[in-house]
Amino acid sequence: MAARSEHLHTAAAFCAFSLLFCAVSSFPLAPEGKRQTKCGYESCPVTKPGLLNVHLVPHTHDDVGWLKTVDQYFYGDRNDIQHAGVQYILDSVVDQLLKNPDRRFIYVETSFFFRWWKQQGEEMRNTVRMLVNQGRLEFVNGGWCMSDEAATHYSSVIDQMTLGLRFLNETFGECGRPRVAWHIDPFGHAREHASMFAQMGYDGLFFGRVDYQDRDQRQKSLDQELLWRASDSLTPPMADLFTGILPNGYNPPEGFCWDQSCDDAPIRDDPDLEDYNVDDVVQRFLAIAHAQANVYKTNHIIMTMGSDFQYENANLWYKNLDKLILYVNRRQSNGSNVNLLYSTPSCYLQELHRANQTWALKTDDFFPYADDAHDFWTGYFTSRPALKRYERFSNALLQTCNQLEVLGGPVSRNGPFGKGDTLTMRKSMAVAQHHDAVSGTSKQHVANDYARRLATGWNTCQVVVSNSLSALSGSAAPRVYCDLLNISVCSFTEASPEFTVTIFNPLGRPVLWPVRLPVNGTQYSVSGPDGNHVDSQVVPVSGSTHDVRRGRGFAVNELVFEVQAPPLGFSSYYVSQSQEWTGTKTGPESRPKTGLTQGSLQIENKFLRATFDPDTGLLTGLMNLETKQKIDLTQNFYWYNASDGNSSDSNQPSGAYIFRPNSSTPFVISKTAKTQLIQTSVMQELRQVFSPWVSQVVRLYSGSRALELEWTIGPVPIDDDLGKEVITRLDTNIKSGGVFYTDSNGRELLRRRKDFRPTWDLKQSEPIAGNYYPINSRAFIMVRDEENQLTVVTDRSQGGSSIQNGSLEIMLHRRLLYDDVRGVAEPLNETSALFPDGLVVRGSLLLSLDPPKSAADKHRPLGQETVLQPLLSFTKGKPEASAELTFSGLQTALPPAVHLLTLSQWDSDSVLLRLEHQFQSWESQSNSQPVTINLQKLFSTLTVLGFSELNLSANQWKEDMKRFDWTPKTEKPVQKTFVDPSFWEVTLRPMEIRTFLLRVRL
Repeated sequence: MAARSEHLHTAAAFCAFSLLFCAVSSFPLAPEGKRQTKCGYESCPVTKPGLLNVHLVPHTHDDVGWLKTVDQYFYGDRNDIQHAGVQYILDSVVDQLLKNPDRRFIYVETSFFFRWWKQQGEEMRNTVRMLVNQGRLEFVNGGWCMSDEAATHYSSVIDQMTLGLRFLNETFGECGRPRVAWHIDPFGHAREHASMFAQMGYDGLFFGRVDYQDRDQRQKSLDQELLWRASDSLTPPMADLFTGILPNGYNPPEGFCWDQSCDDAPIRDDPDLEDYNVDDVVQRFLAIAHAQANVYKTNHIIMTMGSDFQYENANLWYKNLDKLILYVNRRQSNGSNVNLLYSTPSCYLQELHRANQTWALKTDDFFPYADDAHDFWTGYFTSRPALKRYERFSNALLQTCNQLEVLGGPVSRNGPFGKGDTLTMRKSMAVAQHHDAVSGTSKQHVANDYARRLATGWNTCQVVVSNSLSALSGSAAPRVYCDLLNISVCSFTEASPEFTVTIFNPLGRPVLWPVRLPVNGTQYSVSGPDGNHVDSQVVPVSGSTHDVRRGRGFAVNELVFEVQAPPLGFSSYYVSQSQEWTGTKTGPESRPKTGLTQGSLQIENKFLRATFDPDTGLLTGLMNLETKQKIDLTQNFYWYNASDGNSSDSNQPSGAYIFRPNSSTPFVISKTAKTQLIQTSVMQELRQVFSPWVSQVVRLYSGSRALELEWTIGPVPIDDDLGKEVITRLDTNIKSGGVFYTDSNGRELLRRRKDFRPTWDLKQSEPIAGNYYPINSRAFIMVRDEENQLTVVTDRSQGGSSIQNGSLEIMLHRRLLYDDVRGVAEPLNETSALFPDGLVVRGSLLLSLDPPKSAADKHRPLGQETVLQPLLSFTKGKPEASAELTFSGLQTALPPAVHLLTLSQWDSDSVLLRLEHQFQSWESQSNSQPVTINLQKLFSTLTVLGFSELNLSANQWKEDMKRFDWTPKTEKPVQKTFVDPSFWEVTLRPMEIRTFLLRVRL
């Protein structure tokens, strides 16, 4: 208890040091402010015991881009596409709330509300504050958007939630804090999202989309409301979240939609008129209410009264809802047991909590989602793979930008290279998390807009990076960034005989990283920050790289070398073109060997050996040279023929959302590959060409413990009038028994089994699509008794499965000719001015082979390196003599189990820090143990003066986070109490993320 008291004392002292921080920052209002308001649970309407209380929830679902861009939706532009104008919705709702104090409204998407708020005068702002303080206007969810749950990475979800919730706290204080997570539209639900929501302090989660078989079973057992235990490592109830499945998706009951976009008849209550319909409306509503009550557990039910972009004319809704409540409740005098009331999801949740029931316990997730027997929403796991990669790559830049803004100090925002900011990129990345953005389920022009926003964020972030690196290195040399290195394009390196490349590592541990730079010379010398020679090699650019450039870049070669980058820091390497071959120790050690060897065909380093069939050119085996493990491994590319909807059992085609092949057997693209072997001291690779539109490089760098498969696919041919779902399949002799593992949003791993769901008896109707799951960062198959685990790390979110025993398949690209009738109204057929014949996509998979008991020690760090890869920048010529060539922002590297998740500027003298234990409790003998970190000894350039702990989303003090307790049907566990060793030392347990606000001095 002493340490706890010191912590609170220091938190109070922290407030004393910074009046601005405590008075107007994104933290709850002072107690005296709370007493002047009546919001949250205190503002809930009174219900009637013994009656069926129907909670009517007026709401609008406002997509942050989908059929129109974010701007078009806000302003009400392009109504020829979809009639929607968010600014008018908020105008109209506020006006109508003032006319009846019983009325309620909930709002979700903070990005739209933020825009609207900026345009309001002080009088309107005061009116809205009054409505919020009285609980009549309530925010739910509160993130910048309602994020997708399949294709998002947890770090980006946390960032976008923090951005939205911070604005609400700064604007409305405690009354602006949402109590309920509201994910009514995402297409399946991830366990990691539930875990994050619980750690953010939410009392419950509501959503609408659930598999049709799952819903049928839950209706019969009255388990549509449940307790979701969202972690197998965090001690309950830390990741427990009450979860409710809404009865009508997020729409109103049939016949009771009163928006201008609806066709239902209004309530006509003048008895002198011929079309008086009150009795009919009441009878229909009572029948619906009783039917709904029969499949839920308590005498409280919820009805969502609204839908997509509704309430632009809120008078239509509220006038009819007022009448509905009046006339239904009048029936109580004649014996009716139904009581209608305006309500909110949090008020409904409070009544469920008061009911003191026991609830079904769920420990898996809600993937995959199907709304009918042949309609599995598993295609969007891969849709728009280029946008998915750009979003993931942008996250790496944003984290680097955030970190360097802290490490560089104020000069990073306004320095020698101009004014930069991180907020532009934060907002762009937050928008990209929307469930029609990174999911790939928007119209093409909207997808282009998401990419444009990210590009704008890159520009402002790179100014921050340049200013910060200039301050940290002491060099004022202008910096150049090459954003197309994945296709070997960089005009700077292509034309420069000498230059310096600086590698910034955003991870909290050192990394060995391969660098590939486009050049036109044939001989180069590379020296590291210590002045010593670094082994480098020049290899020719591949034909597929040349083709995908489409006129961008002119380099004929690539310079390849490996660099060491310190934790949270940079290293600079000097590159100069040599005039002639020297053969000495200061030059390249050996010329690259190109061509095919006789007999066996293989590439290897000191860790791995990959073998190939010399006749077919295909991969045949993988061996871990350290452990002597060896598996048969065949890899090839295939495509599923996408259904056009013309079949006897269903008219459902494949589209942006839905994956529906018309056969369970994919077509092989080629049984052989043309090959070219390149062997150097730095890297060995086999270049494979399978067809004019499919190629691959299988590569091993000298220091890598993973085999890289760099694939290039496209333009996918459609001259045969067939849409294609392109996969790569890894076939092994591992006896996996139909079991495989995938990650959840990049964090915890979930066990999958073919044709199986843990919570109901599955009737499988789509043997391929019905077994696909999101792979956000990695998947693996294993068999423990043979001590083999094959892990695949992806560079973006993709869909995948294990259809055959010992096999993993991952969908890489999709090109489709039909719309899947889910609203987008255009096929997923990506083209552009540069790619009029169809999109070409490049990516990579990393393969590792390890014993299961130690595999996580390899694939966890490998996954983090893939997500947060180093940032390269370039300057002309040699580094300045006085420049620092290496720097680390940490005093020492973080332990292997600890990941530096967030380091970002909060205000002028405080920074936000998140430290994460990145191992589950069961997956590593050495790293699944608690780890203690001393915050005062963490940074090399920051002096930590004090700190306080926050919840995960940084909108509540950890001490103030109180959540509802729920009783599962199983025995309720007792929560353990952990105490940190001392004030400055904090302990992280498996899968724990701890969030701190540090007061610092540079």
